[in-house]
Amino acid sequence: MLIKQKCDIKEVDVNIFCWEGVMKKSLIITSLLVASTFQYIYSTPSTHIWSPSTDIQPYKVLHLTADFYVPVSKNDDGSFTSLVTNFGLTVGILPFEKFQAEVGFDHIAGLGPLDEYPFYFNYKIGTPENSLFSFAPAVVFGQYAIGTKKDLTDYNISYLKLAKTVYSVGKFSLGYYLGNEKLLVDENGNVDNKGFLVAYERVMSEISDKLWVCLDYQSERNSYGSFSFGFSWMFSEKTSMIFGYTIYNNPNIKPTYTVQADINF
Repeated sequence: MLIKQKCDIKEVDVNIFCWEGVMKKSLIITSLLVASTFQYIYSTPSTHIWSPSTDIQPYKVLHLTADFYVPVSKNDDGSFTSLVTNFGLTVGILPFEKFQAEVGFDHIAGLGPLDEYPFYFNYKIGTPENSLFSFAPAVVFGQYAIGTKKDLTDYNISYLKLAKTVYSVGKFSLGYYLGNEKLLVDENGNVDNKGFLVAYERVMSEISDKLWVCLDYQSERNSYGSFSFGFSWMFSEKTSMIFGYTIYNNPNIKPTYTVQADINF
C-alpha cells in the first residue's frame, strides 16, 4: 500500500500507487506544488490489496515486502508517471495468542521531491477472531504512513477495523480511518481526511488452497481513497505474491497495477 498528499493536480502527477502518491507523500510551498500533485506513498502494515487488514504478524516473524506500483495509462500531457517502489519490513512483537502487535517501516521511492524523506513507519495492535468470546470478530487499531517530515510526509493515518469470517462465504472487514488534514485533501484541495474501509477476502479452496482473492475499498477522494481488486498465490509456506489493480476515487489519479512479493522468515 502507499502514501498520498494534497493535490493541486494540474502541475505534476507524481504517481506512486497513489496514496497521494498512494500512501507515499507530500510537502511545503514549492514542494507542495510538486508533491501536491500526487504522490503515491504507502507505508504498509499487513494489508489486503490496498488498505490495512486485521491480520497481524506472529511473534518474532519478520515479514519482508516489495511493492511495485505501475501506472496503467498516460497523463494528459502524454507522459507516464514514475514507477513507485516500496520495500518494507514488519515484525510481530508480542508473544500472546489473544493479544498481538506488529511494528514496521517502509522505504518508498519514485515520488520526486518526497524521496528526500523516504522512510515511513507503521504499527498495529489487536485481537484475532474468537479470542474475546465465541464468534467475536477480529479487532485492530493502528497507524500507517507515519512520515518523518512535518506536513510533507506525515500522513499519520489512524484506523480501527473489525473482521469476521462467515462460514465458507469468506471474510468481511469494516473500519474507519482518520489522517493529517493538511495532506489528505481532495482534487480541489479541500480537507478530506477521514472515511471508512471495507474489504472482502476468501481462499479459493475449490481451486487451490494457495489461491486468495480480495475486493478492497477505502472511501473519500484523497490520495488513499480507492477501489482495489486482485489475487494472491502462495508459492510456499513463507512466500507469496499479490497481483492487483487499483482505481482511485480522485479522478486526477491514474489507475495502477500492483505487484507485491511477500516473504516471511
